[in-house]
Amino acid sequence: MPSPLAHALAGFTTHILTAPADELGSRRRTLVTVGAALAPDLDFTWKLVDGVNHHQAQGHSVGVGLGVAVAVAAVASLAGVPRAAGLGLAALLGWCSHIVLDLLNVDTSPPIGLMALWPLTDGYYKSPVAVFLDIGRTLNWRTVRHDAIAIAWELALVCPVLVAAWRMRTRRRSGAWDGARFREQISG
Repeated sequence: MPSPLAHALAGFTTHILTAPADELGSRRRTLVTVGAALAPDLDFTWKLVDGVNHHQAQGHSVGVGLGVAVAVAAVASLAGVPRAAGLGLAALLGWCSHIVLDLLNVDTSPPIGLMALWPLTDGYYKSPVAVFLDIGRTLNWRTVRHDAIAIAWELALVCPVLVAAWRMRTRRRSGAWDGARFREQISG
């Protein structure tokens, strides 16, 4: 599975790519999207409760993501937050960014894959192409070295996408490419 840093950067990229122009700088929407991108890995904590590994199970699914989106929208609506449904959608998109990254990683812990389509099916899905390296969970120098290389690789892959998304959105917002103004200039 990719590191929390990669998931946070993917969540931030998702926010940049999907936020309405007037909410691009919204801290609330950014935190919801990035938080949702990190949240599926909270399933690690359930092992402390019952001793069973729940990682990569239902918590890594679009079904749970939809439930989280509905809960976020409901809480936001009750709190009087404008565009509560949009905030719920931001949570769903952040959650799905986590699933996409986890589908594209090296998976060495059975069961291999994710229950990405739960509750429609309880099958495990895995991309045949691994883009991200696995992150080790032990504290020894070999694992620390491997994890440092894996995180450097994640940064090399995710940061250019983040920068491109940011440049695209800020260029559009600043008027560097304004289709209406362009059409007006060529027509008249």
